[in-house]
Amino acid sequence: QVQLVESGGGLVQAGGSLRLSCAASGRTFSSYVMGWFRQAPGKEREFVAGIGWSVQTRYADSVKGRFTMSRDNAKNTVSLEMNSLTPEDTAVYYCNAADLVGGSWYEYWGQGTQVTVAS
Repeated sequence: QVQLVESGGGLVQAGGSLRLSCAASGRTFSSYVMGWFRQAPGKEREFVAGIGWSVQTRYADSVKGRFTMSRDNAKNTVSLEMNSLTPEDTAVYYCNAADLVGGSWYEYWGQGTQVTVAS
């Protein structure tokens, strides 16, 4: 079982920055594919950013060039640096871990952290 705890959300003015962090339990953190997702009111949860075993990153088009995801395998954490925030970035942000065990993927979610961008 993997537990994920997000932190760093809050209220920020448009154009500002926030840094989200996600701390993960588990002895094999370096083997997890980690991701950030978000869900705005009345909308589906959507992919924001992901980072694999080789620290290769992938981003949604809407955040490319503004958000940066990183991982620290020594500390079992991932971060999401968010710059040039707009009101459209307002959402609950969720940390996700995907673990490949015995040929099957197991996914885990954090409880989410609210990000609100004021115009």
